[in-house]
Amino acid sequence: MSTVGWMKGLDTKEKQTLNLNSKLWKTFLVLLAAILMFGGPTYAVLVLWRGLDLNYALSMSTGFLLFLVGFSLLVFLVRRKLIS
Repeated sequence: MSTVGWMKGLDTKEKQTLNLNSKLWKTFLVLLAAILMFGGPTYAVLVLWRGLDLNYALSMSTGFLLFLVGFSLLVFLVRRKLIS
């Protein structure tokens, strides 16, 4: 039984990993961390509170959670020595 060209990669049991050392991934992850840390507590809270009429406490806690995710991503990048 032969496999189609696009299915050939599915037969192998190779482990696929991300190359976090590439400049593209470093740039993307740093920008994502910055957006989550600064945009989460400001713009996300504003959109949730005023735009979607959610409770103020819920919007603030969501903004704080986004800040923590961004900060955790930044700590991860520093510990893995992807950024200095």
